[in-house]
Amino acid sequence: MKNLMIRKHASLLAAAGLLILLSGCSPSETEQYDLIISNGNIYDGNGGEPYLADIAIKGDRIVAIGELDAQATEILDASGLAVAPGFINMLSWATESLVIDGKSQSDIRQGVTLEVFGEGGSGGPLNEVMRAEIESGGGYGGVEIEWTSLAEYLDYLVDKGISPNVASFVGATTVRIHELGYADRAPNEDELLRMQQLVRDAMEDGALGLGSSLIYAPAFYAATEELVALAKIVGEYNGMYISHLRSEGNRLLEAVDELIHIAREGNVAGEIYHLKMGGQDNWGKFDDLVAKVEAAQAEGLAITADIYTYPAGSTGLDAAMPPWVQEGGYQSWAERLQNPAIRERVLAEMVVPTNDWENLGRQAGAEGTLLVGFQNPQLRRYTGMTLAEVAAERETSPAETAIDLVVEDGSRVQVVYFLMSEENVAKGVALPWVSFASDAGSMAPEGSFLERSTHPRAYGNFARVLGKYVRVEQVITLPDAIRKLTKLPATNLKIRDRGELKENYFADIVIFDPSEIQDHATFEDPHQYSTGMRHVLVNGEIVLREGEHTGALPGQVVHGPGWRGWTN
Repeated sequence: MKNLMIRKHASLLAAAGLLILLSGCSPSETEQYDLIISNGNIYDGNGGEPYLADIAIKGDRIVAIGELDAQATEILDASGLAVAPGFINMLSWATESLVIDGKSQSDIRQGVTLEVFGEGGSGGPLNEVMRAEIESGGGYGGVEIEWTSLAEYLDYLVDKGISPNVASFVGATTVRIHELGYADRAPNEDELLRMQQLVRDAMEDGALGLGSSLIYAPAFYAATEELVALAKIVGEYNGMYISHLRSEGNRLLEAVDELIHIAREGNVAGEIYHLKMGGQDNWGKFDDLVAKVEAAQAEGLAITADIYTYPAGSTGLDAAMPPWVQEGGYQSWAERLQNPAIRERVLAEMVVPTNDWENLGRQAGAEGTLLVGFQNPQLRRYTGMTLAEVAAERETSPAETAIDLVVEDGSRVQVVYFLMSEENVAKGVALPWVSFASDAGSMAPEGSFLERSTHPRAYGNFARVLGKYVRVEQVITLPDAIRKLTKLPATNLKIRDRGELKENYFADIVIFDPSEIQDHATFEDPHQYSTGMRHVLVNGEIVLREGEHTGALPGQVVHGPGWRGWTN
């Protein structure tokens, strides 16, 4: 225990009564706290300039901010450091990596305290066929699937023990598979009603809204009006529709129009996942996209976006093949690819320009397609090679090589596609309505994670915002970057009591050195932690101390606006 008298920002010394208000005690009393963060430069998440103050924590909440005459079980000296709300990862694929390792090392070491899931696929709702399919494919680290609903999946993570908080959209793809499987058709009236009920149940269980990923089969098969029908249920609960657009390339602007239409008709907020212009022919569409979004905002619609801070994306070789051949799921897809007539048709469609589907393979080219993830150990020697290099070694065309790898690996094969311009990435980072997302798992450079390569965004996306785009290139200021990492996404998601440093808010807090924070992961060597983050607290518990993980697993489920558990 230590008594602590801490100097504060001069403006807070103007009235003695303010000290009493902030400390929550009379001049003759000394308050007792669990933890005090002292002498920090407070960036509260609102985008304003920092001020010098102390933060007191009791249990899982911030209980006082100011010049504190108090006792605490522990004092963290933040002199010379930035103190900010915990960062929100608007698109996390830690859905499986947290099952393998709940410590969430690569994201915690960057300050991420909330992982948001649900890009089309979500942890539930599952039926028996879906559960069996996941288990047979070794999903979620090969564990037995003990859950059915999305809420049960999130509770499973928390019960297992995780360092960050978690939240999720319900996946439009997951809901579709639940009722239609992988069929390329519209739902009938009864099926659509059941799909709507699944969305309603998820919203009442705490989902943030509805997420879609429309370039991938079977999500590709969903018509706009099907999505509107589901979004209307989300609108009843004040949730969000968030989407990997139907096109990020040749039909990008039309795809933005679709998202805005769904938001308007569904009476929901709308967000664009990982804002990008894919393919050099489409790089010039940035200003037109911004104009569409800001016109919708002027109309009164809540349209926003998120972005990752790299010129390359990562997905599978399925995004290089037409969706019709993928109907029925992986096994049907692989069987068709081995039919000579179908194979020839697919090969032809893979190399011909089209607006009918999103061909990332053609946009990136074989030289811009980096192979990073194989299931088949015999193919892992290709990890880190481009599709062009593997094709040359095999003496087959890039399209033939892609088809062969999908069949031989028993999976879609994870790849990195180099699609975007650095200039557009920087312009996207600067937009005031854009938050940040890794679109990746949260990993560690050890164990099973090293069996595959990955995209460097899994280790560096958020540190890169603060290092490259704030300190080095000065694309945005530090106060604004912190706002876009914290309050902006929390407000967009309608999350309660998080995203700001504020009394009675949850103590999700990061403490870092703005002059040191830096990403180190590269496309050639992605399994490298970022540095410069000193301390991270989740729900009042220290999970990162002096840059090292403490092993604490205090993560909880964060619920959306429709959660039936809210009492007011």
